[in-house]
Amino acid sequence: MTRPIRVAFLTRSLEVGGAEVQLSLLARNLRSDDFEVRVFTLYSRGPLGKTLEDAGVTLGSVDKLGRWDFVGPYRRLVQQMRDYHPDILHSFLGPPNIFAALVKSSQPGCRVVWGFRASNMDLDRYDWSHRASETLQRRLLRRVDKIVTNSRSGREFAASRGFPSDRQVVIANGIDTEKFTLDRSRGQALRGKWGLSDDAQVIGIAARLDPMKDHGTFLRAAAIAAKQNPSLRFVCVGEGQAAYREVLHNQASHLGLDDQLTWAGHHQEMADVYNALDVATLTSAFGEGFPNAVGEAMACGTPCVVTDVGDSVDIVGEVGLHTPVGDKTALAHGWMELLAQAPEARADRASACRARIVEKYSVATMVEAHRALYQQLAQSTVGH
Repeated sequence: MTRPIRVAFLTRSLEVGGAEVQLSLLARNLRSDDFEVRVFTLYSRGPLGKTLEDAGVTLGSVDKLGRWDFVGPYRRLVQQMRDYHPDILHSFLGPPNIFAALVKSSQPGCRVVWGFRASNMDLDRYDWSHRASETLQRRLLRRVDKIVTNSRSGREFAASRGFPSDRQVVIANGIDTEKFTLDRSRGQALRGKWGLSDDAQVIGIAARLDPMKDHGTFLRAAAIAAKQNPSLRFVCVGEGQAAYREVLHNQASHLGLDDQLTWAGHHQEMADVYNALDVATLTSAFGEGFPNAVGEAMACGTPCVVTDVGDSVDIVGEVGLHTPVGDKTALAHGWMELLAQAPEARADRASACRARIVEKYSVATMVEAHRALYQQLAQSTVGH
């Protein structure tokens, strides 16, 4: 090998989101004598950009101005790829995948890898652009060498939508277990900001306010649990569009949850959030692949009750609980079951949650799987 393998990552932006966090972890940990890495964005960089720059990763942007701004960004991306001449161009999600496939014709020898992050998406819940993006990606498949999905369920869903299984590889997300660790003192400080006592039993959901996350079921289950134990407290961490947020706030008020529910909004230090919860939950109705929120909460020793969507059940394994989608009663019962455990049993479960993530979903395992894939794809390009 005469030079490092050059990998270019392409993503929409570097705002904090599941795909972007994984890209950041991968780019920072892939850099080595064997790999040279650059990250390109369609839009502005976002807060993860500084994290990457601090780690020595070179960034670039094509400065896309909006949905319909295509020609200029495409030309700039072509030029940036010609200047860098990557061996691998790995894109994440719809529009970046489309750009990557189109750019390939100007990059002889470059291998294109698409990143898929979801499973059974209900595209009817969103505007036409999501359906158009999927259709265009199928038409561009001949230009793509591999598709990386982060979940078994995601691979099965993609195959059902016409994306061939023989070009797909499953690489589960990696959880940063140095950042996400059990430290209840951090949680106590955050509880104070939320106006919650140290001894309160707190159930929380960390998810953007989006139909796929099904906060409605969370709220209905909270109403059931609150009737059984009026001292319970509930927290929703995450932001979303104003109109949908208002719908959820109204629903919570109608259910009588105003005095027991905290709308915490966006929070930068998610390890504090998970350490502030007694039980974390994810109530998604569709669309999940590998939900980072579940792995991160477990790495902090917080047990999870999840709906059977994506690979959530595989992640929690025997140390968490799972319920059918939309089953408010089962969800409430799951919370109460975990909260009813004796302190010693809860401590043992917390240790088991963290151990499962450390063993099965480490950043090192995720990075090594990508290394092997890139090396396989680049064999015919490196050194020419």
